[in-house]
Amino acid sequence: MANIISNLNKAFDSRIRLGIMSVLMVNDDADFNTLKELLELTDGNLASHIKALESFEYICSVKQFVGRKPNTRYSITESGRESFQSHLNALEQLIR
Repeated sequence: MANIISNLNKAFDSRIRLGIMSVLMVNDDADFNTLKELLELTDGNLASHIKALESFEYICSVKQFVGRKPNTRYSITESGRESFQSHLNALEQLIR
């Protein structure tokens, strides 16, 4: 049992980070407001979790302007995709 638990990635312990990664696994990208609405989070809460995932290099951002408004889009990196899939596999093993 300990080996299965040790395969879990602590970067994904938070339900918010699980949510962010889940959205980005099934979409090419998502902007800040979309993530905020889907996950029902405050700006600050979402921003802090995004910053953590960026520090692990699991997601990346592209900043642009849409009209006169700033828009930040996030996508999952290859490393993030592999790490998250490994985490999901470990969770699956845990519940078996």
